[in-house]
Amino acid sequence: MRAPIIRSKSELQNLTRGWRQAGEVIGVVPTMGALHDGHLSLVAAAKEGSDRVIVTIFVNPKQFNDPKDLENYPRTENEDARKLERFEIDAIYVPGPDQIYPEGFDTTVSVSGVADELEGEKRPGHFDGVATVVTKLFTQTMAEKAFFGEKDYQQLQVVTQLSRDLDLGVEVVGCPTIREEDGLAMSSRNLLLSDRARVRAPRLNEAMERAAERIVAGEPVETVLAEARAEILAAEFNDVEYLELRSIGTLKPVTDGKLPARLLAAAPLAGVRLIDNIAVG
Repeated sequence: MRAPIIRSKSELQNLTRGWRQAGEVIGVVPTMGALHDGHLSLVAAAKEGSDRVIVTIFVNPKQFNDPKDLENYPRTENEDARKLERFEIDAIYVPGPDQIYPEGFDTTVSVSGVADELEGEKRPGHFDGVATVVTKLFTQTMAEKAFFGEKDYQQLQVVTQLSRDLDLGVEVVGCPTIREEDGLAMSSRNLLLSDRARVRAPRLNEAMERAAERIVAGEPVETVLAEARAEILAAEFNDVEYLELRSIGTLKPVTDGKLPARLLAAAPLAGVRLIDNIAVG
């Protein structure tokens, strides 16, 4: 059964008010569309953990630093709706920009600390855009649970901090990263990889897994990471923007090998920026 596609805040809230009054738990899966199995795993988790499920599709202009990146981001609404049919969700919310950022909108939600480094440093303003749109989507959907993938681990921590600090009343549920058979983390951006780049892309995860094993074995963190960066560059990645071991939750740097921790990376390949992270220990 294909869920109704709702495009206005008022129409959506006519539904969600009734659900809340009936005591039903609303779960939301915020996405930017171009859905893949990683997104669908979040939908499955939402179905299991909620009475009503809303999937949102909104390509948020405020979290793109490069206008070309925004322009090139894949948009596949009809295909997305088809993929969601088997889950029998309750609504697909596809708001226009005027529903999220109406004329005169002049507010930015900003999270400090966990958002300051890594993606926050490489993409200034990115997490302000994430925090702002997530706040809007949480309030518009009236959700009590929100499901995010660990693939965007820093984003997961930012949204968790946001909901906690602003008393939004939304439980943020982190779900495991879903990977292709060759280890590449599923991402909508993978659609932009050329055939040659797609073959090379799994090398990022392979290098990270080897680095994690060495760190768990007690080898010096900086030595391991330096050699892993060199390995990634040798696989024809354009750059390694960061490859760092960080503490779970706070994302503070870990240099002494204290585990468990998280290894996070960002590396562009043939013009497509790939990010990944794995648990260490």
